[in-house]
Amino acid sequence: MKKIMCSFLLISGLCFATAVSAQDYKTALGVRLSSSAAMVNNSISLKHFLNESTAIEALFSFGDPLALGAMVEIHKPFSTSGIQWFYGGGGYLGFVKTYDANKNKNGTNTNFGAQGVLGLDYKFANLPLNLSLDWKPELNLVTDINFEPAAIGFTARFTF
Repeated sequence: MKKIMCSFLLISGLCFATAVSAQDYKTALGVRLSSSAAMVNNSISLKHFLNESTAIEALFSFGDPLALGAMVEIHKPFSTSGIQWFYGGGGYLGFVKTYDANKNKNGTNTNFGAQGVLGLDYKFANLPLNLSLDWKPELNLVTDINFEPAAIGFTARFTF
């Protein structure tokens, strides 16, 4: 987690020091790396803006657990061009592999829950690159009630 935070702060500092101005983007596709064992952790991220301040983001985590999440995000700009802060929420559906030793049988538990997000978003002016750093807590509601508060993520996306 410290490496993710240091990397983001270094990149942000370089962006501000070189006075790179940013431009808006409509759609972006990339990879989100997470610091915790949340249901929707390391994933593929697709973000699409519906208007200047509202975006939807879909997250697909493969492996164990296999999960699909969706969030609505509200973006608010800072005075520096290209950087915005955002917040939002949504839900997810996840599938966790299980093993029953008594029956010697593999199975799958279906999980459903809510997720929120709070973060920073930066779009480079001269590159089709977007970087995000976020906090995404999750509350699992079905199969196993569980709260995961420590899900910090770093996302790098190619913009269209």
